[in-house]
Amino acid sequence: MSFNDLGLSAALVRAVNEQGYHTPTPIQSQAIPAVLGGGDVMAAAQTGTGKTAGFTLPLLERLMRSRPEKGRPVRALVLTPTRELTAQVQESVTTYGAHLPLKSTVIFGGVGMQPQVERLRRGVDILVATPGRLLDHIRQRTVDLSRVEILVLDEADRMLDMGFIHDIRRVLAVLPKQRQTLLFSATFSDEIRALVKGMLVSPTLVEVARRNTTAEKVNQTVHPVGRDNKRALLSSLIRDGGWKQVLVFTRTKHGADRLARHLESDGLSASAIHGRKSQAARTRALSDFKKGGVRVLVATDIAARGLDIDQLPYVVNFELPNVPEDYVHRIGRTGRAGNGGQAVSLVCVDEFKLLKDIEGLLKKPLQQQVVAGFEPDPTEKPQPLFKKPAPRQGGKGQRGQGQPRSQGQGRSGQARQRAN
Repeated sequence: MSFNDLGLSAALVRAVNEQGYHTPTPIQSQAIPAVLGGGDVMAAAQTGTGKTAGFTLPLLERLMRSRPEKGRPVRALVLTPTRELTAQVQESVTTYGAHLPLKSTVIFGGVGMQPQVERLRRGVDILVATPGRLLDHIRQRTVDLSRVEILVLDEADRMLDMGFIHDIRRVLAVLPKQRQTLLFSATFSDEIRALVKGMLVSPTLVEVARRNTTAEKVNQTVHPVGRDNKRALLSSLIRDGGWKQVLVFTRTKHGADRLARHLESDGLSASAIHGRKSQAARTRALSDFKKGGVRVLVATDIAARGLDIDQLPYVVNFELPNVPEDYVHRIGRTGRAGNGGQAVSLVCVDEFKLLKDIEGLLKKPLQQQVVAGFEPDPTEKPQPLFKKPAPRQGGKGQRGQGQPRSQGQGRSGQARQRAN
């Protein structure tokens, strides 16, 4: 099968071929005809399988088939959870729409609103946005969504994890009832299925990977190590192994900064990317990493969501994630589009419970390998990973010990997550 067989126009097929793509991936071969059919679609696939093109290509095709006689209203809205993912989707829209007279723009927080207002005033066909900043524009009446024909919820599972459910429902309230809704997600969790009730009408289901599976071509290894030797082990692995491009995950923004400084002191070029960094700094760090100017990019989970790095060879879990599903998302940064990859986890005694939870999700044990010179101390006792928060007044609404921030609800929880 080729892209010519999917019902796309010659202009779109030309743009796809110019990028070196000639055969659609499984998610594309199933999702594109379903979207072109005009009905709602609920699609799930592992990261790195081409699902962004799976909705951008048919979205562009449908917009070209029915263009308004005058004006340029927003006719397609794509909601994503992070700034980085908005940039990735916008890049896909621009690349594949290179030979089409359609205009698009992105809006997200962390930057001034006025340039976004000006772009919206000039008119765009496709708007890619994060929920929080979009709501800011809705409140200030600087965006008109009354003529939206297609709504895309990208990385819907992550938006739920980040507490965006209420923001999503507020956006839905101002959209036309008659529209096509496309939901793309890494998994079809029970929460996702609950979300689509009343939102999608008899959706076509597209699923090309088993629920919560990891990329088949990713080699996963666990290195048991003492908690105080993790940084030295990481530097040794990168330096002695000759690793040239490494994405490293930490649990906190402070931990990301601290680890990047340690790697720099060991002679390894490194940058940190997280919510306290300005958008310009995050964009610059990612660009340097992609071009090879920075050897190691240290990131928090949410900041790294949506990062699209071709042929990334190494992902390291410097700290295991609080939520097992996040492990799947993390290592999905490598082994993309059929390429191989290495996922390495540095695990101390404090994280054995998290490791067991991950193995339970994957339904298999992960290979363990002790690195000579970094053997864990068998007498080392586990310590709590999370400090229990002080009780709030009235004792209501406090987050339990060890509960990830990603479960925070309400505006305060959402604001924390948007900051990442």
